[in-house]
Amino acid sequence: MRTALLSSPELGIAADALRALAARATEVPLAISTLRGQFADNAEWRDDPARPAVVVGTVDMIGSRLLFSGYGRGFKSRALHAGFLGQDTLLVHDEAHLEPAFQELIAAIESEQRRQNDFRRFRVMALTATSRGDSGQFGLNEEDLKDGEVLKRVTARKGLLLHPMNDENETADQVAKLALEHKESRQAILVFLRKLEHVELVVKKLETAYPNQVQTLTGTMRGLERDSLAKEDAIFARFMRNSKAAPQKDTVYLVCTSAGEVGVDISADHLVCDLTPFDSMAQRFGRVNRFGDGDARIDVVHWTSRRVDLGNQTELVSGAGAVGTAKSSSSFDQARERTLLLLRSLAKREDQRHDAGPAALGALPVADRQAAFTPPPAILPATDMLFDAWALTSVRDKLPGRPPVADWLHGVAGWEPPETHVAWREEVSYLTGALLTRCEPESLLEDYPLKPHELLRDSSGRVLGHLRKLAETHPDRPIWLVVDGDLVVVKRLGELANDDKNILNGRTVLLPPDVGGLLESGMLSGTAAFDEYRRYDVADRWNDENGHPRRLRVWDDAPAPDGMRLVRTIDIRPDADELDHDEESIGSRYWHWYVRPRSADDDGSRTARKAQELMSHLQSAERFAGALAAKLLGDSNEARAVTLAAKWHDLGKRRSIWQRSIGNRDPNLVLAKSGGKTRPVEITDYRHELGSLIDVSSDAEFGQLTPEVQDLVLHLIAAHHGRARPHFPAREAFDPERPEDCTVEIVREVPRRFARLQRKYGRWGLAYLESLVRAADALASQNDAELTPASSSAMSGLEAAG
Repeated sequence: MRTALLSSPELGIAADALRALAARATEVPLAISTLRGQFADNAEWRDDPARPAVVVGTVDMIGSRLLFSGYGRGFKSRALHAGFLGQDTLLVHDEAHLEPAFQELIAAIESEQRRQNDFRRFRVMALTATSRGDSGQFGLNEEDLKDGEVLKRVTARKGLLLHPMNDENETADQVAKLALEHKESRQAILVFLRKLEHVELVVKKLETAYPNQVQTLTGTMRGLERDSLAKEDAIFARFMRNSKAAPQKDTVYLVCTSAGEVGVDISADHLVCDLTPFDSMAQRFGRVNRFGDGDARIDVVHWTSRRVDLGNQTELVSGAGAVGTAKSSSSFDQARERTLLLLRSLAKREDQRHDAGPAALGALPVADRQAAFTPPPAILPATDMLFDAWALTSVRDKLPGRPPVADWLHGVAGWEPPETHVAWREEVSYLTGALLTRCEPESLLEDYPLKPHELLRDSSGRVLGHLRKLAETHPDRPIWLVVDGDLVVVKRLGELANDDKNILNGRTVLLPPDVGGLLESGMLSGTAAFDEYRRYDVADRWNDENGHPRRLRVWDDAPAPDGMRLVRTIDIRPDADELDHDEESIGSRYWHWYVRPRSADDDGSRTARKAQELMSHLQSAERFAGALAAKLLGDSNEARAVTLAAKWHDLGKRRSIWQRSIGNRDPNLVLAKSGGKTRPVEITDYRHELGSLIDVSSDAEFGQLTPEVQDLVLHLIAAHHGRARPHFPAREAFDPERPEDCTVEIVREVPRRFARLQRKYGRWGLAYLESLVRAADALASQNDAELTPASSSAMSGLEAAG
């Protein structure tokens, strides 16, 4: 899309029109960003909020951000993401039938914003090929079927044979046996299994019979290894149409859980699988002979409930809105039994296999298909009180009435066990004891958020089992347990292993690399010993689209990475004798953390690579804020408040203690940005935003504003680094260079003001206004950022109107 806009003469007018919308001068008319996988968040979508953007993301990454709880985000940027995703946005929910809870949630957000009259409307569109309903969805019509490629795919030959079992424990044996019937075919064989235990057994059997020709794809793989399959694996290449990896030429097997059902454009020659509900089966069938070039053989093994003889006692009620009278131990099992009835009802081909092609599946009665879908999870109501609680992003401690958002994103399914994420980080090893008070884990994860490529996930019970095995040999090694979004509890591995069985539910565990636990495939194993050649900590392997690292950590006197900005230096031996230069005896000491400006996933204000004087930075921020406000807010009080808040947002940096903290020792120079070359020093908990509130309150220009504009200006200043939602923590509620009574009164008013303005503008509306100020700050921090000519004109008009 973006390439066409840049290269096509016919689209030149559209490209120019899109460029004119942006506040920052750019040749690229459309921002395209991903909030998933290896390339999570290139920041284009939030760099210039006036520029049109397309953001592609997962339910977890988009949904958690909408609920002010962005996974992998610290509290500072959660409102920023919520504001930009929740305002002036069309959310297209693809494969909506797979996540009914999320569909209900985003509809509830849309409704709540209408009720509160939010600033910029949030709109929702659901897309699905296997709809749970029959209205408001897209489908193929007769005109579509005249297209040769479409017709070939819809009529693709797929022959289905059903294989009954007496016991579900036979699943792995039966699937492996059927898969091995293709051993001499020299084709690509896809295997789907619902349970991870069955995947492991089938892989073992196939590897024994046909070594080095089997690959696995499961949701329990670490993101790095899972992402590399499509790029580098010769077996996986056989299942992809345009893979760049050199494919295997013999028979190959790809064994998957549901991770291979959606989001992966693969096509096999033949398929072997167990039985799942109809929507899942349709997705699986869509991964075999996908392009209609062959004749696929599909073998489905199934276990029939002993209490129900589906062949004799259950009648398929065609078109009646329900299938039979089957009863089983759960609604999930009922859905599988109904699916079996539907598959049996498919017409038989000349080879006595059922016709399981797309056209045949689509011809089944809609009501019967819907009755055989995976039962929807229990969908929890998203109430105004919950939205209020989630919006309190500066309250980092556990807050009663503010549950984790996962159950609202996915619903609560009794047949799906709770899950836990696992990653490996070097800082867990290095930062222990007193160092944890100098370097709070929460702050470190704010600077270096966990990314999808670092994480693997598995059921919490399985993870605990693996960790208990690791604890047998490493009981005293530290681990970090991330709870309630971003709070970190430090424990010993042995202590965790003996804790309550539910301790890991919905949480993330960070392990020190030296405990091992990672297989070459990227899966967790309690018996996998540490391997010095294996990459456990892969935090620095987060690359941009050109393969360049977005962040990097180096030790001691290693040269600074080109084009990166220093965000943190950690002295891991602060009590060491600095005169002792015998590195052989004392080892490494200073750990420097760098990020690539406008590339690493921060709030955007840390992008300056060159020092900026305070007044110059404030003037630049005012110009960008004015341009953004003119384009997005028109001639309004809100536009004026955003512009003035940017003009005054960093006044509190004039304090000498703040200047010393960024390494500025020149009393005649007042900096807003150090340029990232000096080592930041944590001298006190002083917050310059609070200092700015105090200073602007006595400014003559501020005093001429209406009370409504004053209120909004003060909040936008207070919130531009994530505080004031609703408060400043007690340890930050001071100004070392101003009277205490003045500070106390201003701090006391911060939460009251937040409550007033959130009622006025709505939760996402207020966050959106905050985010415009933060975007202007980020643009001003980018030394090469320039306004578009249209923005300059709009800014001049706004100044004249003001």
